[in-house]
Amino acid sequence: MEVIHVPRPSKTAMNPDRPANALLLAQVSHFQHAERQLPLRYRSDIYIHAIKTEGEAASYIREVTEAIHQAHADAAKRRAKPTRKRGMEISAAERPKRNSKKKTKTKTKTKTKTKKRRRK
Repeated sequence: MEVIHVPRPSKTAMNPDRPANALLLAQVSHFQHAERQLPLRYRSDIYIHAIKTEGEAASYIREVTEAIHQAHADAAKRRAKPTRKRGMEISAAERPKRNSKKKTKTKTKTKTKTKKRRRK
């Protein structure tokens, strides 16, 4: 398989002080929508209308992405089934006590009388 060479982006490609363009602000809006779907404990307190630069947008996107990953990891832990140990754990010094006498069940028959009422 051939290796495809991808050139490195120039150093001016990311300028944290440059004003955010419309595409980046649209991405921030989409991340806010995704963040609203998260439980409250994972949400950030960043007001997205105050984001004006690429650096602020990058930090918001990073924070929301980490929160989404953390929420999914916590949900996966809750969904995981606990593993059960098979067999009994018995210490070497103590054994379970056994009853030498077996209990037998006795059958007792009880008769119940039902009275039928006649309607007049």
